[in-house]
Amino acid sequence: MIKKQNLWFITLFSLILVLSVYYLTMKDTKFEDLTILKETEKPTINTVENSYLVSLRVTDDEKLLKTMEDLQTTINNSEASVLEKNEAYETLKELNLNKGKEMELEKLIKEKFNLNSYVKIVGDKINITVASDEHSKELANNIINEVQNKYEVQKYITVKFKK
Repeated sequence: MIKKQNLWFITLFSLILVLSVYYLTMKDTKFEDLTILKETEKPTINTVENSYLVSLRVTDDEKLLKTMEDLQTTINNSEASVLEKNEAYETLKELNLNKGKEMELEKLIKEKFNLNSYVKIVGDKINITVASDEHSKELANNIINEVQNKYEVQKYITVKFKK
């Protein structure tokens, strides 16, 4: 059985880890227009952290925090069975891992394509929303290929563009 002190340590460590990764991936120029020219024959791509991505991120973070609080309540409940506590712990651990992977993929898309994005992982499905004026199948396929290269097993990846 997991001791309470060890559980709290792991939970707090996971939360600190997720927040650290998020902080490191944030840029000071988050809300400024960024313009790059990849090659002379390619078009200029303008990216901006738009309000749609921010609202998706805030909504998801609120749901995640609520779920994590519920799981913590189950873990700390003296009347909950060992099985319930272990399931809550495993779910909490999976949520933390998924959040870290989502931020890693957002950083990858930012570095490779200079595009702001929102990534949501649910099971073997990865939904990506990209803030871009350019809506091309080629760009979507390139993003899908880059994300799939991060996984050994096949994932169901969708890319959606929003201005």
